[in-house]
Amino acid sequence: MNTRQQAISANDAASLDRDLMDMGGWSLDQLMELAGLSVSQAVWRVHPITAGKNVLVVCGPGNNGGDGLVAARHLSHYGYKPSVYYPKEGKNELYQVCDSNQHQQPKLTRLQRLKTQLQNLSVPFITDFPAALKTTDFLVDSIFGFSFGGPLRDPFGPIISHIESSSVPVLSVDAPSSWDIQSGPPKEGPGANFMPKALISLTAPKPCVKFYRGRHFIGGRFLTTSITEKYGIDSPKYPGIDQVMEVEVDAEGKV
Repeated sequence: MNTRQQAISANDAASLDRDLMDMGGWSLDQLMELAGLSVSQAVWRVHPITAGKNVLVVCGPGNNGGDGLVAARHLSHYGYKPSVYYPKEGKNELYQVCDSNQHQQPKLTRLQRLKTQLQNLSVPFITDFPAALKTTDFLVDSIFGFSFGGPLRDPFGPIISHIESSSVPVLSVDAPSSWDIQSGPPKEGPGANFMPKALISLTAPKPCVKFYRGRHFIGGRFLTTSITEKYGIDSPKYPGIDQVMEVEVDAEGKV
C-alpha cells in the first residue's frame, strides 16, 4: 500500500477513457472486459467463496452496469453462484451493434452478447430485488459510475435504500451508488448513510473517495505511460498477474 495517487475528476475520467480508445487502441469491449475482471478479483479478495457463494450483482444502465455483467460471468467461472438484477437497461454504447461474420449469425449489441454469455452459464436475472437481497451473501453495486451527479431517479432510489438498510456486505464499482463524484454522499435521502464494505476505483480514484471509509482497491491494468503522464497518474505496481491492488486513502483523497 505504498502508491500515492491523486484522484481524477469525472471529466478527466471520461477524457481518459476516450484517450485509451483513440490513442491507446483499446475498444470499449476490451476495457469493459478488463474492468469486469478487476471487479471479480476484488470480490475474491473481499469475499472468498468460503464466506458464501451467492453474489448478487446490481447493474445500472451505463457502462458501469456492463462492468457488472462481465464480473458476474467471471464470478460464475470462479465457482460463485451469481445472480443479476438489471432493473433498467440503457441506450448508450452497450446498444451499438457488434459485427459478426461467423456463419451468417445475426448482429448483436454488446449488451445482448453479455446477457447471452450469462444465460449460457445459467446465471439468473432476478426481478424481485428485496427477496434476492435477503438470500444473498454478498452484493456488487455496479449501478452508477463516474458520470453520476444526481439526483436519483426511479427505480434506483428504493434500490439504494434497500441496499443501505441491509446487512449484506457490498463492493461498489468506481463510486458508491447515489454518491456525487465530487461531493460524496447525499446530505439526506437514499444513500446518505451508504458506506459499502469495499470500493474498487477503476483506473484511478475519483474525488468522492475522500469521503470513503473501508477497503479500497485500484483496478484496470491497461494504462500506458503517455496516458499516465498526461493525467498525472502514478499507476500502481500491480503484483504478479493481479488485476487489482488494495490501497489506503488519506483525507485528501490520495491513495
